Amino acid sequence: MPISTTVQTVACTTGPAAPQLLDVYRPRSPRATTPAVLLWHGMGPDMRSEVGPLAEETASHGLTVFVPDWRSDSPDGGRAHLTASLRYVRENAAGFGADPERLVVAGWSAGAGAAIGTALRPDLLDGSLPKAVVGIAGLYWRPARSTGSVPLEDLARAAGRRVPVVLVHGTADTQVECRHSRDFLAALDEREWPAALHEPETDHAGVIMTAYDPDLGRCVPTADADALRAGRATARLIAEAALA
Repeated sequence: MPISTTVQTVACTTGPAAPQLLDVYRPRSPRATTPAVLLWHGMGPDMRSEVGPLAEETASHGLTVFVPDWRSDSPDGGRAHLTASLRYVRENAAGFGADPERLVVAGWSAGAGAAIGTALRPDLLDGSLPKAVVGIAGLYWRPARSTGSVPLEDLARAAGRRVPVVLVHGTADTQVECRHSRDFLAALDEREWPAALHEPETDHAGVIMTAYDPDLGRCVPTADADALRAGRATARLIAEAALA
């Protein structure tokens, strides 16, 4: 049965980047320290609300989920914001009842490559690596917003601990076709990297429990049954990675 959750908005001020807002979703009455999840939104600047439905659903599995804003239109493409939020969670998760040593980094759309990059570049944060990473509806042959380097190229050079990779991609996604995740999974398999791909029957927005609103130019919560089913499956996969 899903756990009741609460959300708190704080200012993420770690690092040289300008302060950014960050929402913390967590169980209302946790019985113990929870795993931590850092969830990055997609391309639009300061769009943390787009992944809010997925964050709330993920937290209902007994996790603490951190969802920061970041700006893809900044001169560095958002890298300073993303790395600042990663550092913030590492340094402050315990204050929210979460364990930074059990950190899963997840991202949707442009945030997917950014999340995967944290598993392939230990130099990103003083040699620290997450417990697992989850890439949702992403591209992996372009430079990741978190690292500035291409995940497929980083994979070829990666050494050391192999962080488990979970990929999620809707089969009806016309914005970022599912073949991109299939191709990346093949590259991971070739390196014998622990990885899995899940393909729900939904589109780019439905995989995070939303629908695209053309009038607003953004994804919004939806009551569509297929999107809710797909998004809940995404949340379960994030939870399974964190609780493994």
